[in-house]
Amino acid sequence: MLKKNIKLTYFVLIISFVNFLLFHFSFFKFVFNNLDYKSLNGITIIICLIILMLVLNAFVFYLIFFLSRFVGKLLLVLFFMISSVSVYFINTYNVVIDITMIGNILNTRYEESSSFLSFGLILYVVFLGIIPSIFIIKVKIIKETFKRFIKFFLLTFIFILSLIYVNGSNFLWIDKNSTKLGALAMPWSYVVNTSRFYIKKSRKNKKEILLPNATIKDTEKSIAVLVIGESARSNNFSLYGYEKLTNPLLSKTQNVYSFNATSCATYTTGGLKCILEHTNTSKLYEILPNYLYRNNVEVIWRTTNWGEPPVHIKNFFNKADLKKECEGEKCNYDEILLSGLKEQILASKKDKILVVLHTSTSHGPTYNKKYPPQFEKFKPVCNTVELGKCTTEELMNAYDNTIVYTDFILSSLIEDLKQLKEYNSTMLYVSDHGESLGENNLYMHGVPASFAPKEQLEIPFIVWLSDGSKKLKPNESLSQNHVFHSVLNFLAIESPIYDENMNIYK
Repeated sequence: MLKKNIKLTYFVLIISFVNFLLFHFSFFKFVFNNLDYKSLNGITIIICLIILMLVLNAFVFYLIFFLSRFVGKLLLVLFFMISSVSVYFINTYNVVIDITMIGNILNTRYEESSSFLSFGLILYVVFLGIIPSIFIIKVKIIKETFKRFIKFFLLTFIFILSLIYVNGSNFLWIDKNSTKLGALAMPWSYVVNTSRFYIKKSRKNKKEILLPNATIKDTEKSIAVLVIGESARSNNFSLYGYEKLTNPLLSKTQNVYSFNATSCATYTTGGLKCILEHTNTSKLYEILPNYLYRNNVEVIWRTTNWGEPPVHIKNFFNKADLKKECEGEKCNYDEILLSGLKEQILASKKDKILVVLHTSTSHGPTYNKKYPPQFEKFKPVCNTVELGKCTTEELMNAYDNTIVYTDFILSSLIEDLKQLKEYNSTMLYVSDHGESLGENNLYMHGVPASFAPKEQLEIPFIVWLSDGSKKLKPNESLSQNHVFHSVLNFLAIESPIYDENMNIYK
């Protein structure tokens, strides 16, 4: 048993070792998988990383505790609790805690985050978070003299610099893999990347950059419905050649076309920004619904999801709003987006209408809860949020059922639009990003786009046109930015920022 009274130096060394032991399996798994660990150079890098991690963490903890033992304990408890949750997700879903993932976490609502609760997560929190925290809280730390602090500080600092200098040639490998290594180093992965996220956010335009005014060219009644998919990957749509019939209705519907497309991000906020903006940029330009609404187009936004840029329109309806006017089982699923939509369109007095339906149909890990029971076409299905415990067949079946349900929603929407005889209508279905389903031991999404697998980037881009309306160009491969310019074209909106090369219609 550890003594209740312990010197600060010994305490930080113990805590650094415990932190190393509990939270860095994935870190060193990555290291071993990406270098020749049997070579002298590989062994040197591994030893260097172990020593550097132990000493650096002890060094930082020592500085914090010397300044304030209360603050030090508070931070360490917080670190251990957050790290326990972080390594659960790293080990279970093979995620990395980089700036993109921090953005995903901070933009996640309770409804989504609560779906990840599992017995495994509780075990991680108890054994890796709560138990070490009890020791941290109870132990009495003997504060050291200022003279000893200076001595420890200087010796440790010199040792770290010496270690870096001696291993200078090996730091080329570390630098090359710094993004992934940094995203797996606890607790600094989320500490540093959370800081980076808020710094980046503070630098963004606080007010969107307005686009040049647009003009409506004619009075012909036209309606464009943009359906934004959630975590839908084209690989599992039978329209794209998937062997299982996941699109039984759309495959029989006339005037339905599917195009290869790639998302520009692997997370919802990034994907939505690309879909709604006229160009792929880090700046915050006026998004499509805001732009059209400001230029006298009727805009309706209905959502069961979140993550969109600020939407400045009159008719914005979230799930809670829609439930007020909805009855029946469909109100618990994405069918709610269609409830009363046709009537709302008919009530409009404007000639040009844009409808945006933001779905959540294929978002994991609870794929089996995203569709009504009658849409469970493929069985058996994965019934746990710990996706790695499911067989490939179970996981694929659960996900494929969400695509079958998506097919039903899109088909139902098309049937509603067909009844609006006085309108030229089009539907565009574009997903925010794709989804990993165990390929390369990856699950869900959020891997940085620079090295994300194709499953998280290849998305469906499905278009339907009403009879007698426009035709389509022979588009081979599309991007999410094609949406903005294509909608302008279909609704006959003339704008200085319109790009004909990004338009899918003739």
